[in-house]
Amino acid sequence: MKTFKRVLVLMMAVMLLVPTMASAHDGHSKTPATDLRSSLDQLLSEHFVLATTFLMKSYDDAEDAKAVWNKLDQNAQDMTPAIASIYGDEAAAQFEEIFRGHNDYSDSFVEAAKSDDREMRKQAEKEVEEFVNEFGTFLSTATEGKLPEDAAKKVLAAHEQDVINVFDHYVNEEYQKAYQAFRDGFSRMFDISKALSTAITEQMPEKFENTKANSSVADLRSNLNALASEHFALAVLEMQKGYNQSDDYDFVTWAENEHTADFKATIASLYGEEGAAQFEKVWQQDHINAQTDIVTATLEEDEEARKQAEESLKMFAKDFGAFLSTATEGNLTEEAATEAVWAHEEDVLQTYDNYVNGDYEATYDSFREGYAFMFGIGQTLGDAIAHQMPDKFSEETMPEEMPDTGLGGSADGSISPMRWTAFGVFALLAAGMLYRRTSRQ
Repeated sequence: MKTFKRVLVLMMAVMLLVPTMASAHDGHSKTPATDLRSSLDQLLSEHFVLATTFLMKSYDDAEDAKAVWNKLDQNAQDMTPAIASIYGDEAAAQFEEIFRGHNDYSDSFVEAAKSDDREMRKQAEKEVEEFVNEFGTFLSTATEGKLPEDAAKKVLAAHEQDVINVFDHYVNEEYQKAYQAFRDGFSRMFDISKALSTAITEQMPEKFENTKANSSVADLRSNLNALASEHFALAVLEMQKGYNQSDDYDFVTWAENEHTADFKATIASLYGEEGAAQFEKVWQQDHINAQTDIVTATLEEDEEARKQAEESLKMFAKDFGAFLSTATEGNLTEEAATEAVWAHEEDVLQTYDNYVNGDYEATYDSFREGYAFMFGIGQTLGDAIAHQMPDKFSEETMPEEMPDTGLGGSADGSISPMRWTAFGVFALLAAGMLYRRTSRQ
């Protein structure tokens, strides 16, 4: 029921926004190109989160390691329809074989670390190198060289090294380095998404209505996606580590504080230091602190403390909704903002409660659902800011006149509401994003 309500709220918001989507010059963050980039943002960054989480869980022999692996594999499968929609079924099948297969060497890294088997480690590293070469060639060929092979291999190698760095630091109990590597690697996935989506849209400009994946408005939406989704990933991890009283708990909270500083800097760049200070106060007081209170209440079996912590989160949703509405000068309504923020908090709580109850499949179903939901928030907030500041955030690299592509565009650059709706639904379904589990109880 909660999932259905969240879907309904977001779909209503989308329908309310459709009449304003007449022109990409309008400062709107939703275009065919930004939809592609956002889909890749979500899938690639989720891959990184699940890959590093699995390595840590597997090394610890955690009971939920298998459930994480299942979702890591599902993430790879969810990319296949998106690839098929662009390059066809044959290329999609080749992609899936390469990409799903590269997850398999995770076990080798774990076993090598546990047994201090240097030969096994070298073999695992060799498999990584083979994947980088094979997948780099695939991406360059698929994009007809728009993403050069050397560049593709270089960034893939950097990504794989990010994953390995997180794991190695974790094994060595260098937890601050582990979570710094996590943050660096997570950020890199959005760089990869930008490069890949830019290559694809430049390769097939008509398919994407001649819109751009590397414009200022696309960067805005992607940056908000990154901030929102990293917060969700760290919040879930922090609450799990707190419940388990893990040695690295304090360093997850350190990463959250670093993330808060980045979020504050983004707010400052948009709304000045006064707005940033107000954001930080609201963000920390009834939000991050309340997550810790939830965990403490669980450990102490204190139902009253749990209720008080939930009330704090509800207050945060209200206060943050009001902050966002005021900051965007009403382009994002207070009611819609509050609904979205509270829906996010419910995702965090549901994921945590499933974990505490030992229902790990449900835990990571809820995790994936809640993670994807953050990209809807990124789009909605990006829309509001882009409308508020059209001179700062626009599709500035678009040609002044748009050709009639036969896909719903027109000579004056307008795109029909039906085309926007159809493309949005396609992007969400193809990438396995926000609305996949509406029938789940």
